Amino acid sequence: MLNSVTLMGRLVQDPDLRTTQSNISVCRFSLAVDRNFSGQGQEKKTDFINCVAWRQQADFISKYFRKGQMMALQGSLYQDSYTDRDGNKRTSYTVSVERAYFCGSKSESGSGSANYNQHEQNGSSYQNASADDFSDVPDAEDDLPF
Repeated sequence: MLNSVTLMGRLVQDPDLRTTQSNISVCRFSLAVDRNFSGQGQEKKTDFINCVAWRQQADFISKYFRKGQMMALQGSLYQDSYTDRDGNKRTSYTVSVERAYFCGSKSESGSGSANYNQHEQNGSSYQNASADDFSDVPDAEDDLPF
């Protein structure tokens, strides 16, 4: 079985960082992700994906990402079932973030002299980079081969 999600979109609001009672960082946010296909004459559709990151990844996202910034992420999807206030059974889906990446322009990432730390999944190593190391990602969806 494989449960793998890769998304790229814009943050709907600033990430919300909290700490559990056991002092573990947890960061929740929503990502606005455009759909690749819309019918002729139809408006492009956007999905709003709930995401959660834990520990060092939560700290990293909370520190370096803000509302409106472009972000790419990898993670896994999980489903929750609950009963709302009116007694209706509901289902929600959330992406558990394993890795997050900068993918907007340099101006979106903040000042060119800012230092960023990208946390590796194993939790033991960090890569230091400046905002100048991140190249612009072209907005050329029409040039995609698929």
